[in-house]
Amino acid sequence: MLYNIDPLLGPELLAALRGMGHGDEVAIVDANFPAVTCARRLLRLDGVSATRALRAVVSVLPLDAYVDCPAHTMEVVGDPGEIPPIVQEFQEITAAAAPAPVPFGALERFAFYARVKEAALVVATGEQRLYGNILLKKGVIAGGAA
Repeated sequence: MLYNIDPLLGPELLAALRGMGHGDEVAIVDANFPAVTCARRLLRLDGVSATRALRAVVSVLPLDAYVDCPAHTMEVVGDPGEIPPIVQEFQEITAAAAPAPVPFGALERFAFYARVKEAALVVATGEQRLYGNILLKKGVIAGGAA
């Protein structure tokens, strides 16, 4: 056990997030997402909602402040302007965790799949709500002299 670390962040997930560099991406995906097909590196959080997984991940992951949209979700097929309730929750969770507003982008379904295939990490959850998928770009933590 560690102080101030969400208990959902087990050793493998914490190490994977820590090992990512600036600009690397992590996808948190729902139970319907083709994670095995799309993932270069896959970790599973079966039985955990995507919102719960996101809350844990953004508690330790800085988001990239040097890009227009450090977070992307999947567009609703047939209605790309629709914002599903789970995406609204994603926005609230990232806003609460980040020091500055987090702009979101949306990608067409197959563009989202292609982008996830390039991600450093895919976290598959047990989320059953549709469109419970989010892609996050890791930022930096400014530091001083060591």
